[in-house]
Amino acid sequence: MKKLNTCILLFTALLFSGSAFSVPKLNSLPSASATIFLDFDGHTVISSIWNGGLPIFCAASGLSDQQITEVFNRVAEDYRPFNVNITTDSTYFLAAPMTKRIRMIITPTSAWCPGPGGIALVGSFTRGDDTPCFAFSDRLGPFYPPYVAEACAHECGHTLGLLHQSKYGADCVTPIETYNTGTGTGEIGWAPIMGNSYYRNFTNWNNGPTPDGCTALQDNLNTIVTQNGFSYRADDYGETMGTGTFALPSTNFSVNGIISTSTDKDAFKMTLTQNSSIHLSASPASVGANNAGADLDIKLSLYNSVGTLIATFDPPATLSVTVDTVLTAGTYYVMVSGTGNVNISSYGSMGSYILSGTTGTLPIHDINLSGIIEKTRHNLKWTIVADEPISSVAIEASTDGSGFRSLTSVAGNISSFSYDPYQNSTIYYRLKVTSVTGQSMYSNIIALKGNTPADKSFFVSTLVQHDILVNASVNFQYRLTDMNGKGIGSGNGLKGINSIHFDNQPSGMYIIELYSNNQKQTERIIKQ
Repeated sequence: MKKLNTCILLFTALLFSGSAFSVPKLNSLPSASATIFLDFDGHTVISSIWNGGLPIFCAASGLSDQQITEVFNRVAEDYRPFNVNITTDSTYFLAAPMTKRIRMIITPTSAWCPGPGGIALVGSFTRGDDTPCFAFSDRLGPFYPPYVAEACAHECGHTLGLLHQSKYGADCVTPIETYNTGTGTGEIGWAPIMGNSYYRNFTNWNNGPTPDGCTALQDNLNTIVTQNGFSYRADDYGETMGTGTFALPSTNFSVNGIISTSTDKDAFKMTLTQNSSIHLSASPASVGANNAGADLDIKLSLYNSVGTLIATFDPPATLSVTVDTVLTAGTYYVMVSGTGNVNISSYGSMGSYILSGTTGTLPIHDINLSGIIEKTRHNLKWTIVADEPISSVAIEASTDGSGFRSLTSVAGNISSFSYDPYQNSTIYYRLKVTSVTGQSMYSNIIALKGNTPADKSFFVSTLVQHDILVNASVNFQYRLTDMNGKGIGSGNGLKGINSIHFDNQPSGMYIIELYSNNQKQTERIIKQ
């Protein structure tokens, strides 16, 4: 298990290189002066802090180049929000100021330190004497890159001044777990880096209790950026929506970004010259399936040209976001931000991501819906401009102009619909038009005032394509027969608008009888 050495000694550590092995030379932010050096190729340590001052001849890590690269990528993502370079190249380490660097030695040489998977001296990053920290690869899996990476990030966290994160019960007295193992399963199963993060898919920095007590909260982020000579890295994209917002290409695009603080938001402008189908994907940096190794849970927000929120996309069970929608021509803004989930807040949800997208021209160019009231009937008409045939038109209604539900569907060659709505309030209408290729587009919304007639309990759509529409003033029963009196269906309906499935009947004439208490109404139905 990870172990913390709390000794604070004032002696100088002397370090000597002791290996000729070659490892991949990798850097996360080479321009940064603060440096965390992942040392995989072996090293000889002589330090008054470790092993009683006796030499430690650390063997090479025992990891392959591919495994080393995975460990680097995982640790680099843990420290991505900060202005610090994670490197496997000793040149960058040696060039860094002594009070802004740490050597993390990954080695199977562990006998001198029985028990833990790694060890570090709290606050050693700024000591200026090159006291190293260790991750013991022979105890981590063994030689399992995810465990090695978690140990590296954890022990380096100690060198930056962080203590362990613990878990307490309701009594808030004794820790249930000195090393908080986190919570949840699957892709969003979470644990804090400074706890026991070996067995969760999603790990990041946390603001939580330490072994000193459940009210002794440790703000990881604040500690890191205020006590070690470096802060957050510079913001790459602003969140202002306007003329200066980063413009995405109009067709296919892929951009890389970083959420560098818990409040950071990245805005992107998207301009569509015509009605289009849109596919957006935002994925956190990861090293495998289920976004393994990610530190960022992503939320996407879509705004219109004046900055009004259209929709938010924040799937509860995944760290990435996928959006498929249809947008009319115009300017839109896509906002990327970190978010929380059922297991953890958005506090530590930071890191790098890829935002990609494709746009496609819709075969439907324009839909114009209009309507008039004739006595009690609502008569709807529409025109559709499209390059491809229309397969269906769904008529949708709403009482508030926001939550729509389907009234009925008609064939693509139909351009009107008429019925008696049994209500006095205003009814909002729109169409959902679908082409033969499966692409859909919504029409404009219109509003018509309802007029409740006094002489009927039921209003029935007598010319139907798929469903019989019954608007009822009361709960009812119905029976369907053909013109010869043969029964073909029966059932119950509720007060309001009801759709009776009629797709399975051939074209022709039918009779529907509607009953409610002592009321009875008969209507003739024509199935097209």
